Amino acid sequence: METSKSQSSLDQKEKPGPASITIPASPSMQKLGYGTGVNVYLMKRSPRGLSRSPWAVKKINSKCSKNQQNIYQSRLNEEAKILKSLKHPNIVGYRAFTEANDGSMCLVMEFGGEKSLNDLIEERNAARLGPFPAATISKVALSMARGLKYLHNDKKLLHGDIKSPNVVVKGDFEAIKICDVGVSLPLDENLTVSDPTVHYIGTEPWKPKEALSDDGVITDKADIFSFGLTLWEMMTLSVPHLNLGSSTDDEDESFDEDDFDEEAYYAALGTRPALNMDELDSSYQQVIELFSICTSEDPKKRPSAAHVVAVLEASLPPELRA
Repeated sequence: METSKSQSSLDQKEKPGPASITIPASPSMQKLGYGTGVNVYLMKRSPRGLSRSPWAVKKINSKCSKNQQNIYQSRLNEEAKILKSLKHPNIVGYRAFTEANDGSMCLVMEFGGEKSLNDLIEERNAARLGPFPAATISKVALSMARGLKYLHNDKKLLHGDIKSPNVVVKGDFEAIKICDVGVSLPLDENLTVSDPTVHYIGTEPWKPKEALSDDGVITDKADIFSFGLTLWEMMTLSVPHLNLGSSTDDEDESFDEDDFDEEAYYAALGTRPALNMDELDSSYQQVIELFSICTSEDPKKRPSAAHVVAVLEASLPPELRA
């Protein structure tokens, strides 16, 4: 994220966390996942026999070049500042921003779960279990929408990179939390990104139509489009737009670069991908309707996060609203 405000905050680097926090060497921690230039590790904390909740530690990948490490450290510093200002049960919590023994800065966060929603999608796809149950998708939808409502309405922030890898899940969907706020953008009172010095980054398959050109107006509805595609991921066990033209009868449905139709892929970006309705019974009706309206190409036709929360809270049974 390149902004004059961001640059100012980066120049005034946040002080490391408490000296009592010691970040173990990367090889001694379990690797939970990775992103662009960063790895995320599980840091267990049980000193003197006490039981303490573990933390997740985001650290710059040491294999990056020196120039890349500087860029990613700056982004991590900005993410720490944003995350520190947030507090919501459906957003991964801030714990510390501290220096590791090798001198690199580490963002220490609440441990939201060992697996991302993307991990669970891939596992379910590999086991050929078919779409997630509609009730599970609805629960994820409500949790995500609550987190987005807080970001948009309370904090005036666009997450800017909603997708299954940025949702962490605890246990059997006991808790669902949004993570990775490193490319968030400020929203004005109209929930629009009006600062001309910032730009939407996102991840290509999940980008809405308005984010595919330099002159598109970015609002809170950009997150809603990506949110809709995340529900689609749970119904199809696929990455949006990457399986264009593939046969559903194939034994091996893995992505084949040689068969990838690049022209069709770029033409499909920002549009609503199709569903295989043969795999979805009547229990999916509300989920399908929610996915459809959230992925409207016209941002004005998409609901707000607050509207999604209101509808789901009014329609779902108590056990899914908890």
